[in-house]
Amino acid sequence: MLRNAGVLFCVLALSACSSAHHRETSEPGSAQASKPAVSGSARPGGYYKDDGPGANPPDLDRIPDAQPRLEPLHRFANNPYQVFGKDYVPLRVAGTYRERGVASWYGRRYHGQKTSNGEVYDMYAMTAAHPTLPIPSYARVTSVSNGRSVVVRVNDRGPFHSDRVIDLSYVAAYRLGYVQGGSTLVDVESLSPDAAQVAAPVPAKPAPVQAASASAAPIPVSSNSSGVFLQLGAFSVRDNAELFRAKVYKELAWLSDPIEVSAHGALFRLQLGPYRTQDDARQMAERIQKELNLKPVVLVR
Repeated sequence: MLRNAGVLFCVLALSACSSAHHRETSEPGSAQASKPAVSGSARPGGYYKDDGPGANPPDLDRIPDAQPRLEPLHRFANNPYQVFGKDYVPLRVAGTYRERGVASWYGRRYHGQKTSNGEVYDMYAMTAAHPTLPIPSYARVTSVSNGRSVVVRVNDRGPFHSDRVIDLSYVAAYRLGYVQGGSTLVDVESLSPDAAQVAAPVPAKPAPVQAASASAAPIPVSSNSSGVFLQLGAFSVRDNAELFRAKVYKELAWLSDPIEVSAHGALFRLQLGPYRTQDDARQMAERIQKELNLKPVVLVR
């Protein structure tokens, strides 16, 4: 596990990366073997050396999930890096990342040490390490075997075993029920911190027109252009609006219509268009909804 941003660039100098080397040769949370025992196997489980729970742990069942919120990306922890000869290119936008794979955990051996973004690792906080998800960002991790789910904040890099996709904090692994087994099969899904602002969730059943108010209420922007537009989101930080605009263009490679980033008060709004008629705008909204799972709001200005 890389403990700080500077360590990210220790390519093969293992003597200068003792913590990363330790994480690869003797993984905390695994039951004495370098290959994890997937939860649900017959082996009794156990902790590696001193990596079990602390002497006086808090009430682990009452520790809340991480709450997704807008945060600026760390200046260094999202740069490309190399570990043990393998190149990693972190994502700059969480997007719609989904992956199924093995999750391990790390606990007391690293409690109090620095993570890749310089924060202090707390084994009793809902955090995680991931090789490429943005730092910081948020993810929902669900155990395939029992259906339990937690929301964690990604603030560290790792794991670097080819058969593992994420490393959870001790409490997160406890909540998923695999601290004794050392590892388990999980589904990892990135969460947008702006989920409530970016767009209304796609309803399971047709919703009345007023349900569109789940998005930030569309209002006129400073542009002199007029017509029918689609509002894609509203952000309190311009950089986040620009990042989301780049994400939309990346996900919708066919999209050639301009997307404005317009300031109004404390918000930066993304608006797509203009379109000749409201029907044209609605057709585009339906296409975007199917491909991005977000519901643009039609507005006339």
